[in-house]
Amino acid sequence: MRLPPWLAVVLALIAACGGDGGRDGGTPAVLTGAGATFPFPLYSRWIAEYQARTGVRINYQSIGSGGGVRQLSAGTVDFGATDVPMTPRERAALGGRRVLHVPMVLGAVAVTYNLPTVPRPLRLSGEVMADLFLGRIARWNDPRLAALNPGVALPAADVLIVHRADGSGSTYILTDYLSAVSAEWAAGPSRGKDVRWPVGAGAKGADGVAGLVKATPGAVGYVEAGYARQHGLPAAELRNRDGAFVAPSAESISAAALGIPAASVGTEQPSLVNAPGAASYPMASFTWLLLDPARARRGATRALVDFVRWALHDGTPVAVALGYAPVPAAVAARVDATLAALRASTAPGSAARGALPREGGA
Repeated sequence: MRLPPWLAVVLALIAACGGDGGRDGGTPAVLTGAGATFPFPLYSRWIAEYQARTGVRINYQSIGSGGGVRQLSAGTVDFGATDVPMTPRERAALGGRRVLHVPMVLGAVAVTYNLPTVPRPLRLSGEVMADLFLGRIARWNDPRLAALNPGVALPAADVLIVHRADGSGSTYILTDYLSAVSAEWAAGPSRGKDVRWPVGAGAKGADGVAGLVKATPGAVGYVEAGYARQHGLPAAELRNRDGAFVAPSAESISAAALGIPAASVGTEQPSLVNAPGAASYPMASFTWLLLDPARARRGATRALVDFVRWALHDGTPVAVALGYAPVPAAVAARVDATLAALRASTAPGSAARGALPREGGA
């Protein structure tokens, strides 16, 4: 039977949007989010592929973890993204609203540098790395660096530290690690999205850090490992807790999460830095999507839940190709249960809101 032209168009739109027209309660499936730069290489690929498959449009602004928390708290976005769990002060500012921390993927921070005469990956220990960022190592041919890199002719060049000028999850992960391995760092700059740097030059965003490092011989900085891989930047091998030198990779990032109890993820947001295991990369971390159940009856929520569920499962090959690692299966199962409860709470007349996890949970 030949369909009327108008009906053919409607059916085509419904099919493109996954069977419900990309709508929930009549609201177009156009989602907005903001936050972490750490997972941006992956999120941008996920979003493009998901839109091509479903027609759902997602506008994600990579403005840093702090910005993601602020915009979610202000209610200006459908979701936030952060590499740093919300602080007690940030949660208190919500006025009793519960925010879910949904672990999306595991990533890592890479130490990148500009040493054209060094042919193989630079090797660093946590203690020496802390001294670099504290300004206690001023030249690349310092004996402590030479001892970690036998047979490598390190240049007699000045060290320039490049750090983020804006608050970022990458800074938090780096400083969390330095605080774990160096008492001097822990007692000084300590850990945070934005710290008082003892030395160096600040640059905004991963692009700014990478650009300044690439333009300055002798510079050293830090970016998300997937970003380093995507842009062909060198990444140092770090000596882990078991004494092995390990490069950031999907395998070494996954190894860092092996000892984490699934039940703690989302309730405690555990740190993965300096994790045990010979294969573990020591600057690994979860990155979280922030969802606010108080906004769960907005039309976009069900489309957002469907995207998150797709990313966690069908998006895994893209994550691995970019150097990230999928969350462990037990953690993914907990997330699936949370997403199912959140989606159910958007159904007309639903009383499922009480089944949602407590504040902070996944």
